[in-house]
Order: sequence, then C-alpha cells, then structure tokens
Amino acid sequence: MLIKLAGTFILLSVLAVGGGTAVLHEMQEVLLAEFGIGPDVFVKTYGIGQLAPGPNMTMVTLLGIQIAGAIGAVVAGLAFFVPSSVLCLCVGRIWSRIGETPWRRAVQNGFEPISIGLMGSGVYAVGKTALLGPITVALAILSFGLIMRGRANPMLVILGLGSLGGLLAYLLPLWR
Repeated sequence: MLIKLAGTFILLSVLAVGGGTAVLHEMQEVLLAEFGIGPDVFVKTYGIGQLAPGPNMTMVTLLGIQIAGAIGAVVAGLAFFVPSSVLCLCVGRIWSRIGETPWRRAVQNGFEPISIGLMGSGVYAVGKTALLGPITVALAILSFGLIMRGRANPMLVILGLGSLGGLLAYLLPLWR
C-alpha cells in the first residue's frame, strides 16, 4: 500500500502546475478510487490544511495518516513535495539561464491559463461538496470578499466564519 501511496502522490506532485490547488480535483478523484477517501473527509482535510502553518498542501500528510498511519504521512508528504521541489529547482535554473526571451514569455503565457483552469477545477471539486445551500454559499462569498479586499487575516476569516458556520449548522438544519 505504501508504494501505491507514494506513486499516487508523486504523480500528483508533478502534475501540480500552478501549485497544489491545481490538482485538488484529480487528488479527490484518485484518493476516492484508490483509497476510499470520500468527498466529506477530503474537504474537511483540505480545511484543516488551510489552517495549518506552512503550505496548504500539508494536507497530504493528513491524508497519508488516514490511509496508512504515521508512515503514510511521511510517505505522502515526501512523495508530494520532493518531486515538485526538485523539478522546480531544475526548471528554475534553466529558466534563469534563458533570461527574458520571447520564447520564455511564450511558454509562460501558455502555462498561465492552464494553471488557472486547473486551480478552478480544484475549487469546483471542493465547492461541490462544501456548498450545500444558500447559507454555505453566502459564507463562501463573504470569505472571498473579505480576503479579496485585503484587509482581513485569512486565518481569522477561516476561524471566524468557520465558527459562525458551525454555530449555524448546529442551530439550523442546513447541511443534512
């Protein structure tokens, strides 16, 4: 199982053009098919990853724990972060040697919309599980607005609106 876990996260790592968010949809689909990680667990794990210090994709270690215990966390973390880091280092060195050339700009221009599309699919993958009614949609829009205005600390937005959402879910039959 550890080899399968490593292979899964290595593949996701090298596909993560534009960051880990770009492979959220694929990650959710693969983890469900290969390891039985359901959408609810995936979204909750993603939420915890947003709160944890460091990269939000540290959620892969939590997923690794759920799949194969503590060793699964180590395997998933290394398999997800090492390949993309090595790839970034190698491409970065080549990129800096190329300098500002028309060819380099063309490649960057080509990858930018692909990255945005992949990130959008990640947002959709999480959103279709998390946005279950008008109140959850309103909380999502409110958090987006607060973050986009640039005046709110993202962690405070997550904690504040998450607490509000939890309270509303407790008081009202919103989600289920």
